[in-house]
Amino acid sequence: MSKISDPKLNWRYGNIPASSRFDDPYYSLEGGLTESQHVFLSGAGLPDNWLGKRCYTIAELGFGTGLNFLITWKAWRDSGQAGHLHFVSIEGYPMDNNALHRAHKAFPEIDHFSQRLRDVMPDRRAGYHLRCFDQGHVSLLLVYGDVAAVLHSMHLKADAWFLDGFAPSKNPEMWTEELLCGVASLAKPGARIATYTAAGSVRRGLESAGFEVIKRPGFGAKRE
Repeated sequence: MSKISDPKLNWRYGNIPASSRFDDPYYSLEGGLTESQHVFLSGAGLPDNWLGKRCYTIAELGFGTGLNFLITWKAWRDSGQAGHLHFVSIEGYPMDNNALHRAHKAFPEIDHFSQRLRDVMPDRRAGYHLRCFDQGHVSLLLVYGDVAAVLHSMHLKADAWFLDGFAPSKNPEMWTEELLCGVASLAKPGARIATYTAAGSVRRGLESAGFEVIKRPGFGAKRE
């Protein structure tokens, strides 16, 4: 397996990571964990949408700091689910453990989950990396590589998709109509999709791929 590209981080206000490559922070300066809850869990109707299901699959574009996975794992456990949560995340520029630790310092409520994740994080090499938690009831499949190539090679049907790449204006390759059609091809009928961006090009791309798009109030100062 080939080594993957460095994420080229810089840090804002102490422990908020940003990408020098894309000139964009990994999460809102107003609170990354609350943003994940508002945009991705609530945006996909979770935890209500997984209640009573024996198996639930979430796929994600952009693992980043892992906050979406960590808060989803915590919500799954808190909701008392007895089934299996499968979380699949594609990342082109994975962080190392030191960066993850620094990025998570501001969120003591997920410290237990962060530590367990960091204990088993794979080397930053291209390929598929499966990690299991909670006696196998929660699985994380990290896929390191080019997002378009990875989507083309994958075989899954997700109950929900989290689209969390850098902003379309900064990283347009992550939001092409072709890529969004690839997302749709890997979604179950009726699958939920959530993203922080309200860009018109993304809305049109999602609609063209077959999704019904609804704007919701944004997090913090973000309008939609």
